[in-house]
Amino acid sequence: MCRTRIVPSPIICFVTGDRGLERPLLELIAEAARAGVDLIQIRERRLDDRALAILTRRAVDATRGTSCRIVVNDRVDIALAAHASGVHLRGDSVAASRIRAMAPDGFLIGRSVHDPAEAAAVEAGGGCDYLLFGTVFPSTSKPSTDPISGPGALREVCARVAIPVLAIGGISIENVRQVAASGASGIAAISLFERGDPIAATVSMLRRRFDT
Repeated sequence: MCRTRIVPSPIICFVTGDRGLERPLLELIAEAARAGVDLIQIRERRLDDRALAILTRRAVDATRGTSCRIVVNDRVDIALAAHASGVHLRGDSVAASRIRAMAPDGFLIGRSVHDPAEAAAVEAGGGCDYLLFGTVFPSTSKPSTDPISGPGALREVCARVAIPVLAIGGISIENVRQVAASGASGIAAISLFERGDPIAATVSMLRRRFDT
């Protein structure tokens, strides 16, 4: 069981894209939070430490009063300093159990995994609340050389672990039913939330198709 009581499925996560947007990022984050997105992962690798800390604090402020939680990509120090809800670890990052030992109660810890064996090992190591698995489908935000895992591999990962698994990579309204059928607890996406459509409508369609 996940000790931070991550919300029931489907869990919807917006990953910021580390690229230029037509709309200000904080405006997009605020809209996503109001629309019912559960997690927002701040993944802005081009920012220096100070700029990332400022963005994270402002993102926390922008989502205040909603159920949305902010997690920071791989920077535990900034997540803690900015009073974010948690951290999302890369596959090659420090063990989640080490973070758990020093994190406050309720601090959310996720991790990226890429195959069933890795997912099982991460769960056995303890400390994680959820896993992010991909790339499941071809994605415009990933290099074309990145391997595509497919829904079959997603199904294997979900069968190997008890903690929630979120699918990432090429997630769309059209293929989210395949994700749900694979046993995943939700999705994470970048481009899906940046394409200009009202985020509330996107979230509503995702939940409806996931549930059916």
